Amino acid sequence: MMKTWLISVSAAAVLMSGAASAAGGFELGDPKAGEAKANAICQACHAADGNSIVPLWPKLAGQHPEYAYKQMMQFKNGERYNVQMTPMAMPLTEQEVRDVVTYYSQQVQTGGVADRELAALGQKIYRAGNPKSGVPACSGCHGPAGMGQALSKFPRLAGQHADYVKQTLEHFRQGERANDPNGMMRGVTARMTDQEIAAVAQYIQGLRND
Repeated sequence: MMKTWLISVSAAAVLMSGAASAAGGFELGDPKAGEAKANAICQACHAADGNSIVPLWPKLAGQHPEYAYKQMMQFKNGERYNVQMTPMAMPLTEQEVRDVVTYYSQQVQTGGVADRELAALGQKIYRAGNPKSGVPACSGCHGPAGMGQALSKFPRLAGQHADYVKQTLEHFRQGERANDPNGMMRGVTARMTDQEIAAVAQYIQGLRND
């Protein structure tokens, strides 16, 4: 009886482990190896725990590994270019990318505080868009709490630095960043005013999932 129970528990553990490592078809890496690599090359900009202290550099803590993997591989293969990230990503192996994004996805994000005045407008845009100009609600893809959708590779936004979000939205609007599926983000930002972009960025910075 005891032997049968142990076999059942072991089998269940294997199944659970396999489900976790291949959730949504994405194969997770080794977080311990990822931690070592992050401490060696990533922590200077993104911090050892993924909570970067420089507002123009994104927080990686708690980000969906599927999304982070896609971005890193596109930096690596030239589909997305950044003067700082491209040379950092190119030498990494595909396994090292999996390890790093898995490690950062397991870290706890510190969150942020929003400018209340700007965030009031940002909340309206984020939740309901701007019907007059055709800007859709951000929550449609990124969720009401800003937690994104892992399977669709829509990133977590909640708690992200406002400066980074603002810069990213401007890059999409200018076409400087163009790795969004079907030009989705470029189409959205083309309809947004400078004030709306700044406001949404502030609202996102204050979103929390405690």
